[in-house]
Parts: sequence; structure tokens; C-alpha cells
Amino acid sequence: MFRALPPVLARPSGTVRTCVLLVLLAATGIAILELVREQTGTPGFFVGLGLALLPVPLLMAAFRWLGRAAPAPWPQLLFCFGWGACTAALIAILANSFATEWIAAATADPSDADQLGSVAIAPVVEESAKAAALLLVFVFRRRHFTGPADGFVVAGFTATGFAFTENILYLGNAFGEDLAKGTGMLNSITAATFFVRIVVSPFAHPLFTVFTGLGFGAAALSARRRSRIGLPLLGLALAMGLHALWNSSSRVGEYGFYLVYGCVMVPVFGLLLSLAVRIRRRRLRAVAGELAVYAAAGWLGPAEVPALASMPARSLARSLARRSGGRAAGRAVALYEADAAALALLRNRARRGGPGREPDFAGRERELLDRLWLRRATAGPALSRAAVMEELLPPWFDPLPRPGAAPGAVPAGVPVPRRAGDAGNRTGGADARSAGGLLRRSGPWRSATPAGPPSSRPCVLPGGDGVR
Repeated sequence: MFRALPPVLARPSGTVRTCVLLVLLAATGIAILELVREQTGTPGFFVGLGLALLPVPLLMAAFRWLGRAAPAPWPQLLFCFGWGACTAALIAILANSFATEWIAAATADPSDADQLGSVAIAPVVEESAKAAALLLVFVFRRRHFTGPADGFVVAGFTATGFAFTENILYLGNAFGEDLAKGTGMLNSITAATFFVRIVVSPFAHPLFTVFTGLGFGAAALSARRRSRIGLPLLGLALAMGLHALWNSSSRVGEYGFYLVYGCVMVPVFGLLLSLAVRIRRRRLRAVAGELAVYAAAGWLGPAEVPALASMPARSLARSLARRSGGRAAGRAVALYEADAAALALLRNRARRGGPGREPDFAGRERELLDRLWLRRATAGPALSRAAVMEELLPPWFDPLPRPGAAPGAVPAGVPVPRRAGDAGNRTGGADARSAGGLLRRSGPWRSATPAGPPSSRPCVLPGGDGVR
């Protein structure tokens, strides 16, 4: 007979994992700050810190914008930034230093060691260290890692943190050299380093790591074990290759940097930017199509769907709620919008991938529906008004449903919400009841109709492309 594992061997809880990661980030953060200060000197450290901070808010805002259609929790994004700035940076500095010293001792040529280390060692070490954050989120926070958009955002925040610490080191060292030589500001190494790293190429590290994030995002959509392993490795290999090419650009001739920058980095940046915009639009279209199903079942008001599929309308709804009900009302609307988007994408993934893609679809759907129902009284009117003000509705459309009005035909696979006067109804659990009796297990691939003769009506998704 098999015996249960003792408590010490059981899988640690989420709280324990969080505490361990926070301690790790704190320890590596203290270590990397002291290490960088030791290499740059105290004046160089503070100058580098101030200059390196400048692009961080812009990069974080750009990646946050991409993920706004279904925003990831801020604690997760801040963890990724901290991992890149502290843990990954410390691993990279120690491993790169050790490898360079070992190569120099083996070849007796420090210049060749520096060149080989920057082209062959640094890309492998740095991209692997950054990829560890993506792996942790992919494994332990799969609920919030559902596709390429999430990979884009997580990779961007991780690489932004890494570039922040690396910029402190480069700018601090440059300032220390300028102090030693007494160089003027305009002709200083600090100004040249600032121009190259902050003005010209602030997106370099995020650009590399985004390929790893896209690999993990594609793996999240795949049901094949081979793809879930191979796609992240492919993305990591592309990130390492592009990183190595970038590092070698200054060593292949006088115009090597400009050649690689103009012919490789800028086109790749434009390609990824267009891909990011396309991913964001596809997510918003999926939100509109899937939420229309829940609106038909009575979970959402008809006017809420176009508002939830429009980022300006979402922002306006939060502003309207804060104006009328304070910060708490604005926060409730923000949570309502995030849960609605998560519900739409959950149904979209499950409908496209089948039961194997989302085995716990019913429980997760019910959890999100319950949270929407609790905040609908606050969020619904704000979103409906925002839809009217943003002119997302035809002039004849009445955004306010009549009291007691019954929903239209309920699509197959969607539970029915509890309504005033319904006796014995429950809103929690997968065995929720409707006015007609028990519902079968919900699922976009299996009908969840009231008890009785099975419905023969096909599931037609409003706003979609026909019968599903």
C-alpha cells in the first residue's frame, strides 16, 4: 500500500512559495545593490540609478498597455520586474565574471576573453536567467498566463528590470571614468552611454526576452506536451541569437553597430510592435464575442458588452464610478472589467481547445460569474453610460433594461443567473440551480441546460461567425 507523504514532503502552499520568493528577491536585491555600488563607487551608483530610472515608467506603461485587455495582477508584474532587476542581474554578473576570468586564464588573452564572453557567454546566461521568471509564472500562475499577450507582458517587465540594473552599472562606471579624467559633460562617456542605452536602445533587452515570452505564450495554447516544452526553448534560442548579434555589432567594424541597429533591431522592433497591436485587437474581439453569450443569458447588460470591448469606454466607466462613488466604486468597476475579460478569454480558450484545454472550466466560470454578479450593481450602470458617451450604441438603443425583464434565448453551455423572486437558487458551485431546476456541468463544448429534455437548439454566439 502507498502511504501519504509526510507534511514536510508535500507540495508547499502558495503562501510558502510567496514568502520564499520574497526572501529570495530581497536577498538578491541587497546583494546586487552592494555589488553594483562597489563596482561603480557611491557617486557613480546614484548618478547611474537616477539616469537608469528614466525609461522604466515608459517601458512598463507600454507593456501594461498591451495587457490591458485582460490585465495581469500587479503583484505578478512587480515580481517579474524584481526578478529581472535583482535575481537575474545578480546571476548574470556573477556568471559572466566567472566565465570571462576562466576564459582569460585559459587563453592568456584578456581582450579575446571579453569578446567571447560578451558574444557567446552573456546572451546564454542573461536570457536563461530572465527566462526563469517566465517559467515560474508559467508553472505556478497558469491562470494568468493564457497566451502570447501574457508572455509579451511578463517578458517585457522582466527584461525591463534587468535592463534597469545593467544601465545603473554601465552609467555608473562611465560617470566614474569621467570623474577620474575630468571630462566635460557634453564630451563625457556618461553622455555617450546615456545616448546609446537610454535614448537609442532602451527596448533592446525587452526585445530579446519577448521571443522567450512568445514561446511560453504559444505553449500555453498547445495541448501537446512536446510543444509545451519545445516552443519555449525555441523562443529562448531566438532571444539568445538576437542578443548575441546585438552584442557583436560593436566588434564587427566601424559601422557594425549602425548596420545591426538599422537592418535588424529596428525591423524586428516594428514587427513585434505590429504583432502586439494585433494580439491586443484579437483579444478585444474575443471579449466582445464571448461576453455577448453571457449577456444573452442575463449575466451582463447588452450595453456592457461593447463597453467592455473598448479600452476608452472601460477607462471612462472607471472615471464615472470614481466621480459618483469614490475610489471604492472605481476599484469595483476595474475588478469587474478584469473578471469579465478573464471570463471571455476562458470560454474562448475552452471552446477552441476542447475539454482537455480547460478541464476545470465549470468551476472557474462559476467563480468569475459570482464575482461579476456581486459587483454588477456598481459596474453595470457605469459601463452602460460609458457605452452611450463613447457612441458605441445605435441612437435607438435603450442601455437600461426594464426591471424584471427576462433574458432572451439562453445559449447552450451558459448557466442562468439568479434573479429576484427565484426560490432555492444558488450562485456558487458547479451545481448551481436555475428557475427550471438543476443545471448540468457547464462547458462550452457541452450543453448546460435546465433538467428535462435536452435542448436541440445549437449554440449561436452573438457577434461570432455562426453555429459553434
